[in-house]
Parts: sequence; structure tokens; C-alpha cells
Amino acid sequence: MSESERSKVALVIGAGDFLGGAIARRFAREGFHAVVTRRRGDLEAVADSIREPGGAVTAIHSDARDEDQVTDLFEKVESEIGPVEVLVFNVGGNVRFSVLETTSQVYRKVWEMCAFAGFLNGREAARRMVGRGRGTILFTGATASIRGADGFAAFAGGKHALRALAQSMARELGPKGIHVGHVVIDGPINTQWTRELFPEWFESRPEDGIMQPDDLAELYWHLYIQPRSAWTFETDVRTYLEPW
Repeated sequence: MSESERSKVALVIGAGDFLGGAIARRFAREGFHAVVTRRRGDLEAVADSIREPGGAVTAIHSDARDEDQVTDLFEKVESEIGPVEVLVFNVGGNVRFSVLETTSQVYRKVWEMCAFAGFLNGREAARRMVGRGRGTILFTGATASIRGADGFAAFAGGKHALRALAQSMARELGPKGIHVGHVVIDGPINTQWTRELFPEWFESRPEDGIMQPDDLAELYWHLYIQPRSAWTFETDVRTYLEPW
């Protein structure tokens, strides 16, 4: 099979049931073969939501923090499915602890999830994309990417580091034809986790006062289709009710 006949792949690292899954579905609707990964947990629900309307999907459990697993993942995808046209790094790591109670283990784990894993996956994608002279790498950031908050020292440290990585990669890889973008999601997304952690948001806000995964996925798609004459590096997104 020639390169032109192979499926273009949208690889989503951290494809859970909400934002990551919505991004994978959005690209699959455009004819991409979606490869969805997460370290553990159910992937079949996301995969089924792509297969049922006729999309192509492969679900793979992989630890984004483990170098060997990351390199194996990219080698498998590129050899068996197709070239990674789009990488979306969507790993979270949002935990809340007083800095007085934050252990070195917690801080290190959050940094590994947010920053080190972003480096490993971004590097492996870039190594393949540069040779083709094209590709898109999108990193999911958060409010913590640009300001630390009470109780979020570990998360802010990891997300600040991810943003710095994205900036460096964008400056290095842009002239080589690779679009690197960073999406600052400033506010709550409608997920099971946020419903449990911040029930007051869902009690006091209308539905469109909470960010919806499918609406956010549309933003990722538009970053991908931007012409090279007008690439966005960083964009921030929030609902009309969010203070900022």
C-alpha cells in the first residue's frame, strides 16, 4: 500500500469519555482513522461511539509517561495503520492539595502526566512529521497553564511546563511545516469528574454556562484546518459566564 493510500491518523492521547473522545469523534467524521489511547480504564465506549456512525478507530492502552510504551505506540500506528497527521495530547493530572500536604510522589506524578508525557509524545510525533514536512500537534492546557491557584501547585507546575514545551516546539517546528498549538481551557468542562468535584457549578449555571466536549472538539478541528499563512499557536476558551 502506498503512502497516499494509507489512512491519515488522528492520535488522541488521553481519550476518555469526554473531551478526548469528542476530539477523536470529530476527526473521525472527517475521514481520519482515530487512534484513542489512555493508560487504563474503558476505551470501548469511545471506540463504539466512533464505529457506530461508520468511523474508523483503534483503541490502545498505553502509558503516556513510559518512553518504551510511547515509542512502541508510534511505531505500531505508523507501520500498521497510517501516518500520524494529528497528535492531540489531552492528558490531565488535575489534583488539589495544599502545598503543605503535597508529597514528592504526587508532585512528580503530576509533572510526569502533564509535562514529561507531553514531551515524549510530542517528540515522537515530530520525528515522523518533520520528514513528511507536515503535521499538527495540539496540546490541551488549562487555567493552570498561565496562573497558579491555591491548592494547585502540582497541577500548575506541570501545566506551565507543558506550555513552555509547546512554545519551544512551535518555534522550532513551525518553519519545518509542523503546526504546534496550545489550547487553554479556562473553566469547567461537563464531565463526571467536574460534576462530582464542583457540584455548585452545575446547580447554579445553565447548560451553556459549562463547556461542552463536542463544542471544544470543534475548536481543535479548526486549529487543524488553518492555512499555514494564519496559524494560531495559543488560543483560550471559556463560557460567556466565566470570569477572567
